[in-house]
Amino acid sequence: MGNFTAFIFLISIGCFAGMLHQVLAAGKPGIYPPKRLLKKRAGSLGMGGAIFLFLGALLSLLN
Repeated sequence: MGNFTAFIFLISIGCFAGMLHQVLAAGKPGIYPPKRLLKKRAGSLGMGGAIFLFLGALLSLLN
């Protein structure tokens, strides 16, 4: 169960890293994807990261 919990935390970290990348890309001028789309992607990745973080914390407490 410990490996599964660690994997959940790694997914959470990956989602937050992706969110940070999208937010930084939205701040650059002259990029192809519209900023609206980048902000939507960042929000989705952030929400996924928060869900996986909560799930990992819950599994860690139950273990």
